[in-house]
Amino acid sequence: MDCDVVIAGGGLNGPALALALAQSGLTVTVIDARPAPARAETGFDGRAYALALASKRLLAAIAVWPRVEALAQPIMHIRASDGHAGRGAAPFFLTFDSAELEEGPMGFMLEDRHLYRAFLEAMQAQPGLTLISGTKVVDQCPEPGKITVTTDTGQTLATRLLIGCDGRGSAVAARASIRRQGWSYGQTALVTAVRHEKHHHGTAHQFFMPHGPLAILPLAGGYHSSIVWSETDDTAAAIQSLNDADYLDALRPRFGDFLGEIALAGARFTYPLSLSLADHFVAPRIALVGDAAHGVHPIAGQGLNLGLRDVAALAETLVTATRRGEDPGAIDVLERYEQWRRFDSVFLAFGMDGVNRAFSNDNPLIRLGRDLGMAAVSALPPLRRGFLRQAAGLSGELPRLLTGKRI
Repeated sequence: MDCDVVIAGGGLNGPALALALAQSGLTVTVIDARPAPARAETGFDGRAYALALASKRLLAAIAVWPRVEALAQPIMHIRASDGHAGRGAAPFFLTFDSAELEEGPMGFMLEDRHLYRAFLEAMQAQPGLTLISGTKVVDQCPEPGKITVTTDTGQTLATRLLIGCDGRGSAVAARASIRRQGWSYGQTALVTAVRHEKHHHGTAHQFFMPHGPLAILPLAGGYHSSIVWSETDDTAAAIQSLNDADYLDALRPRFGDFLGEIALAGARFTYPLSLSLADHFVAPRIALVGDAAHGVHPIAGQGLNLGLRDVAALAETLVTATRRGEDPGAIDVLERYEQWRRFDSVFLAFGMDGVNRAFSNDNPLIRLGRDLGMAAVSALPPLRRGFLRQAAGLSGELPRLLTGKRI
């Protein structure tokens, strides 16, 4: 065998899984289609992730968090409200405060460039881990006891297991004949960053409008926020085509003036929004992680957190099996991972789908119901605390890495 595990995809889930496995004694090769140095040298562009507290614990357990802690913005408060652009929020809203958690901040905002650079540095320093960048897997051939992986450069690797961390259009899944179910939301996310006049005080805002939500997410330093703004496909395309000044004019009535004057501070991106679920997370000598297994609406910023839950569960399953003398690529081992992760993934995917459908409309009765629902949750501390612990990733059967412990 050339290595125990090959991971196709070097975004964020792939490196996290590679580090967890290599630190537990397995040999791992990560094959990333993107050139690592070019991505590591990216300047500020506003792209960032909302890391749940449990995800932060995983990063700490694999020794990545110390590399980024000083660059992260703690999320101290979350405020969710309903309303219309230019007319402000409805009188009922939902608030969460980190003071209600004994464990500390419910989450952290961290820029993509900082997190990827930390992963890259950690991978380069980790024994037993090889990173091959600027190439991709183009073929896979499962055989008894192994799977042979071929790259677009003609290199072949014999390994016990191939893990697809290669996104929603996973080629690993397609070659394994794993089908996907899902649908488009007819929405596009407009993503950018703004600089604002007033300090955000670590508060994340989610403003629900009829055509889609607007998330205003605090970045480190106090005076910048990341924007994830959902609109119908046609409206989003029209807004994205505007020059910066007109784009900002379209954003202002939706953003409001609670942070004072705003100005664009980052690049502008768009992402089509859809729900996508693989029929299976495993196949002979194959496992899927993150968006390769499930793509969800970004309404609660749970995409990366959901992927890191996969990472924690799969790493623990594989390492435990190896220590027992089992073949980590055997289908019965992989099915333990699927059983562990399937329900949570499907539940969260359809939960986010339901929230988006409930809030992305202007039906007066539905609007009244959701406003009263938010007010009720806000007024009931036990219910609010339950939502808070769920958002922080502290509910359910947690793998060791999500509790901050090494495997």
